[in-house]
Order: sequence, then structure tokens, then C-alpha cells
Amino acid sequence: MAASIRPLYPIYCPLKHSPTPPSSPWIHTKSYSPETLFSTSESQSQRPVSVPVSFNPSGNYDLSLYDDEDATKAPPPLPPKEGRFEIVINNDIITRLDLSPFHTPTGVISAEAKELLERSVGFTINYSREDENDLRELSEFPDIRLWFVRLDVAYPWLPVVLDWRAGELARYAAMLVPHQMSLKMGVVFNPEALEIFVVKKVFVVYGWLKENEIPMPRLKAKDMARMLGFGIGDDLFDLMDN
Repeated sequence: MAASIRPLYPIYCPLKHSPTPPSSPWIHTKSYSPETLFSTSESQSQRPVSVPVSFNPSGNYDLSLYDDEDATKAPPPLPPKEGRFEIVINNDIITRLDLSPFHTPTGVISAEAKELLERSVGFTINYSREDENDLRELSEFPDIRLWFVRLDVAYPWLPVVLDWRAGELARYAAMLVPHQMSLKMGVVFNPEALEIFVVKKVFVVYGWLKENEIPMPRLKAKDMARMLGFGIGDDLFDLMDN
């Protein structure tokens, strides 16, 4: 049995990478083009792959080197969901790797899984740059990324409860997955790194949803993967259930 995991959208990826064949026979990556993601040809190894979500937390696109005129401009995210749990962090919290904003003020940890899914979770990052001329976007700062790495280790199921349509899932992924920024397309992820991230989160999220008795856990896990441009076949869930 081969579990299907396929990119749903053409994603532009300027990051050079060495194609690696899938190590597990039940993971099969198939794109809509004749070439597969795990191609062995040099020309195909740089074939574009892309995520249909926009990501612009700080608006700093001035340094982008990949503003292809033919590229499709990413649509802006929707406004934050009303009533969502808001996690507010700043330089001090980030420097100390302090996860307390995720605990007491918001009540996220004490909330039931169903409430988290209904209300969703978002982030407000109040980050003061040492140099006011520093135009890097937030996910390019190592200390911010490190804070999100620690958060992800502590709460690996978090992506499924984020405010997806406001761009929070893409923003979260950008903190953990290698990427570059494009003026027209927003975040441009490394395709293989993004696929590993998506599959890992599908495993974690599916188990968390079942553990908390959330209806239709497969559909929810599929929707999360689809938001990052990947389709997950039922055969993968069948393997997990067995």
C-alpha cells in the first residue's frame, strides 16, 4: 500500500536542494506535472512548488531577490478571527524562551480541545529591532525562530488550532521550515522541508484529534495539510489506524 501525499499547487521555490528518494515505500509524492518532487534530474530538482497562503507579518519585502514578473501575487490573509486566543510575545519573552504567555493570560492550556478548534489561536509579536534599518522579516531572526521551536516541541499539535485563514499557519510554518520571501508570492518554502513538516504534523495532529474525540479527525488533518499545499490520501490514515 502506498500512502499518497501530493502537492496541490504549483509552488515557486528558489532554494536549491538535492532531491532525495522517499525512504518509506508507503509515502509517495506525486505532483500534477509529469515530473515528481523526488526527481533525479538537475533541471527537475529545482522545479517550483508553492503554498497558496500569504504571509507578511512585518511587511519587509524590500530585500526580496525573487520577484519574478510572471509569478502570481499571493492574496492577502483574512482579518484575525474574532474571539480567538491571542498569544502576545515581546523581546524579553523571546530572549528568555518563556512560554508563559501561552499558559496563564490566555487560558489556552486550560481550554478544551473543542474550544481551541472553535476559537483558534493567533500570535502578536511585538519585536523591537536593535537596528531600525534592519529589514529582515520576523521569521529571519534566530531568537524568534528559537522561541517557536521550543513552543512547537512543547505543543506539537498547535498547528491544527491556529487561525489558518488569517495566515497564522503559514506564519508558524515559516518559523520552523526553511524558506525565502518573495514580494509577489509571500513565503516561499523549501519543498522537501515543507513536506517533512506537513507529514510530521499530520501524524501528531491526527493522534491528538482522536485522543480528544474530535469528530472527523481525518478531514481536519487533511484540511491542515491542504492549507500548506499538500493532499493526504486516506491510505496514510489507514496505516496509522492499523
